[in-house]
Amino acid sequence: MTAKPTALTKAVDTALARLQAEPVTPARLEAQLRTLAKWRSAVLANTQAVKAGNKVAAGPFAGMAYAAQASEGGRAPRMLGAYEASLHPVIETVIARAYPQILDIGCAEGYYAVGLARRMPESTVHARDMSPIARNLCAEMAASNGVADRVLIGPEVTHADFALCQSAPTFILCDIEGAEAQLLDPALAPALTKADILVEIHEGMRPGLLATLTDRFSASHRITRIDRDLRADLLPDWAATLSDLDRLLLLWEWRASPTPWLWMEHHE
Repeated sequence: MTAKPTALTKAVDTALARLQAEPVTPARLEAQLRTLAKWRSAVLANTQAVKAGNKVAAGPFAGMAYAAQASEGGRAPRMLGAYEASLHPVIETVIARAYPQILDIGCAEGYYAVGLARRMPESTVHARDMSPIARNLCAEMAASNGVADRVLIGPEVTHADFALCQSAPTFILCDIEGAEAQLLDPALAPALTKADILVEIHEGMRPGLLATLTDRFSASHRITRIDRDLRADLLPDWAATLSDLDRLLLLWEWRASPTPWLWMEHHE
């Protein structure tokens, strides 16, 4: 008996049919490929959940309950603990430094906000996002991991909010899809010079951002560029039977272009 198509499969099929009606171009084929890849990635994430439960399997946040859908990007690498693997050494450094307060700008569903709250029991995490859906997901995830009392959820950050960096050592994590150009400006928020900042640079959206932010913070911070890395060693045992394509899709974060990070540590 053929299984009935799921809601996800139906939605993807509808999207593909809409694309199929467009003129034949490389752009259409690329959109179809990306749609199918996202579908397969979601199927693989669901398979991981069935086989291993809704918990992060490895990495800095191993053991974290992760039943929510990712508010953006791939869910599978988050569940495996392979998400943004090149940042793992920085995350471990942040945990070891035990900052009293963390400001997660663009917290999404709470992968970092809740993960850091679990690993840093003496820290307060300010989780901020402009999306009400993301904030609700983050609240659910914080509650399911027993850290809701230390994850303070709020709307988008303004320059005035950075004043908290003056009250105690602060770690800032920033992932806001190109808006970092406007927000991370020490000329408008001088307290930024007192914080350690890990920011994703959306150079594909805003060419020149790497140079702009490096220039803004070079006088006050030691700056390290971090590029992406795939951790095939974090694939689950059951992936050994999969095709090479499926193994890649388990690690795929749905990015359309490179998004390097800057790790900016302020000078004492």
